[in-house]
Amino acid sequence: MAHSFSHLRDALIDASLEAGKAILDIYDAGIAVRHKGDDSPVTAADEAAEAIILTALSEVAPDIPVVAEESVAAGHIPQIGETFFLVDPLDGTREFIARNGEFTVNIALIHHQEPVMGVIFTPAKGWLFFGDVAVGAFRAYVPEVRASKALENQRALSVCEANCALTLVGSRSHASLSDAKFVEPYEIGERKAIGSSLKFCLLAAGDAHLYPRFGRTMEWDIAAGDAIVTAAGGQVVDLDGNRFQYGKLVNDDAPFANGFFIATGAVDPKPGLKALKEQSACDKDA
Repeated sequence: MAHSFSHLRDALIDASLEAGKAILDIYDAGIAVRHKGDDSPVTAADEAAEAIILTALSEVAPDIPVVAEESVAAGHIPQIGETFFLVDPLDGTREFIARNGEFTVNIALIHHQEPVMGVIFTPAKGWLFFGDVAVGAFRAYVPEVRASKALENQRALSVCEANCALTLVGSRSHASLSDAKFVEPYEIGERKAIGSSLKFCLLAAGDAHLYPRFGRTMEWDIAAGDAIVTAAGGQVVDLDGNRFQYGKLVNDDAPFANGFFIATGAVDPKPGLKALKEQSACDKDA
């Protein structure tokens, strides 16, 4: 029997906006940076936003476990079942520190290892993206979240058909030889670089077609973006072409660490995946 989580929509959006308000207060006051055990940066904004989201989720869905980045970093990993939340309270901490505005609040709901709902809010820019795979995706504008949480200019999202040269989106600092090999079968007309989970938002809005990622990410980094892209008609797959999965407690890296993935709009990832496999076979024979 299919589950409906539509009653959570407004609560997830509201939690992301409240977290965004706290992040902006710290953004304006000045940023003190520390480093976690893996040398990744963390700020008071990460922690304040996560506390707000955890409180909000415990009120609206007390029976659903929450896997949140800073809590996991502190060693607090809840028991998860078929349904749980993934939270990145401040995705793009490096962008936050650099003050370029490309940082986001990410909240996703996972059911049966797949994201079924997700919200991404960009506090400094006022962009809000939401996806429910059972209903669809939309974007809206929140011009000054500390004054009002009203959503303006709301419109539906849909991935873009690939009728011309493709737009490839990636991060500002993560590229590899695998990226180049994957895109060989495609005609790439433009390359865009943007921080945090906003790469998924470009796909969902039809402003990009392909986002291959051959670097390390964690599940909370991408789950909300995955939900939004999927709700807009796209897909996120692993390097075997299978639907990307969540809830990876045990793997070769760390709990909730991701393998490589391909996110696409209306573009078939199979040609690029085939090119990767052929290159891998050549490397083994060499």
